[in-house]
Amino acid sequence: MTKYQTLLAAICMTLLAFFIAATPSLAQQTIITADINQTINSTLSAIGEAASMTALDEGASAADAAAAANAAIAEAVAGSFGNRDAKIFNTLLFLVGGFLVMWMAAGFAMLEMGLVRKKNVSMQGVKNIALYSIAGLMFWLVGYNVMYGGEAGGFIGSFLPYSFTAPGAGIADGSDYSVASDWFFQMVFCATTASIVSGTLAERIKLWPFLAFTVVLTGVLYPITGMWQWGGGWLSEAGFSDFAGSTLVHSVGGWAALAGAIFLGARKGRYGANGSVTPMPGSSIPLATLGMFILWLGWFGFNGASQLAMGTIADAADVSRIFANTNLAAAAGAITAMILVQLRYKKVDITMVINGALAGLVAITAEPLMPSIPAALFIGSVGGVIVVFAVPLLDKLKIDDVVGAIPVHLLAGIWGTLIVPMTNSGTNIMTQIIGIASIGAFIFIASSIIWLILKVTMGIRVSEEDEVLGLDKAEIGVEAYPEF
Repeated sequence: MTKYQTLLAAICMTLLAFFIAATPSLAQQTIITADINQTINSTLSAIGEAASMTALDEGASAADAAAAANAAIAEAVAGSFGNRDAKIFNTLLFLVGGFLVMWMAAGFAMLEMGLVRKKNVSMQGVKNIALYSIAGLMFWLVGYNVMYGGEAGGFIGSFLPYSFTAPGAGIADGSDYSVASDWFFQMVFCATTASIVSGTLAERIKLWPFLAFTVVLTGVLYPITGMWQWGGGWLSEAGFSDFAGSTLVHSVGGWAALAGAIFLGARKGRYGANGSVTPMPGSSIPLATLGMFILWLGWFGFNGASQLAMGTIADAADVSRIFANTNLAAAAGAITAMILVQLRYKKVDITMVINGALAGLVAITAEPLMPSIPAALFIGSVGGVIVVFAVPLLDKLKIDDVVGAIPVHLLAGIWGTLIVPMTNSGTNIMTQIIGIASIGAFIFIASSIIWLILKVTMGIRVSEEDEVLGLDKAEIGVEAYPEF
């Protein structure tokens, strides 16, 4: 055999091996063929049944006949393949939505690092890495079962670690998604709540007391109020509605931040004795802008995956509608804030525009599916209005919110939750008010107690010398911008 013949034989054997490897086994082919035959037979039977039923109804139109046939075909196909595809797509929705929301951690970090002064940038980086990590650990240790381990109509679940199924089991009994995907999706929401607190208290809080508060917030406080609604608790039974967390996530973080800001006090030199407010420009507007866009992107996972299902055409269409409404509300919030600051201050403050977009996102989060396009635009626009008027109001009250998280997350979250009955007829305003008030009172009071304990024991504020020096040098030891 010549060398060319040998080469040709080797090529043929390689192609044959690939063909064999890529071809299903006889048993697999038999299963696939059986599935296909069963589907074809069921579909043909469904068509015949639909046609027969329509023929019996002499008054039926051609459209009625087609609708009956389509419904019967869909039912037959679903019956043939079961809900295995739904479980796959639902799990995929949780995972994709989850990593988009996880990426919001980068958005929060960039936003905060851009809006604090250069001497405090590294501190915000450390805090955001740590709070995300703590949220993951605490939501596994106690948070998930506190939130989802209780009885219907209850107030609190169980303080037990969350257990994943064994490898290969994946799908919990009676559920339509992987249990681990559900834990991951819920965990990143928990981390978002802690991120809100971080920005408000920047530039003057000690690292370790802040992280101690994060442990309690992510492991206990957030899961308790989450259980009241998403865990099937008493608010859920009462008819309260918060689709993706305008109140349950954003206002919870906002109330905790407000309590912390009150106990911590304002940054040194922020407010003058005569009521003046000293501007303290951030380190990087480009970084803050990029952070805002990352948050905007992550919000599609935040709201879209809160549909909790994508196993049917109807669910996929709903997710698409949620995406559209979410995007439009953010755009409306940004443009509204831009116009208002131009009219009020004769200049466009980009930080107001950034927070206007975020407020629009927070506002639509309570009900992103049901609103029409005009309604979504209105909801987002009011979020932008809230930011423009609430930021100076906080300054008048001498509540120092470094990044504007309280107007964006607390106040716009309240607005978004209140307006749900306008587009969702299954809710009423009194139930929404009860939900907002009960969650707000619990989180604010509990947070205040925790902040007070930390203030008395560990101390929550850095010294005046450290604050002037900057927390990067005083607490972290690594400057973000050493050349400055």
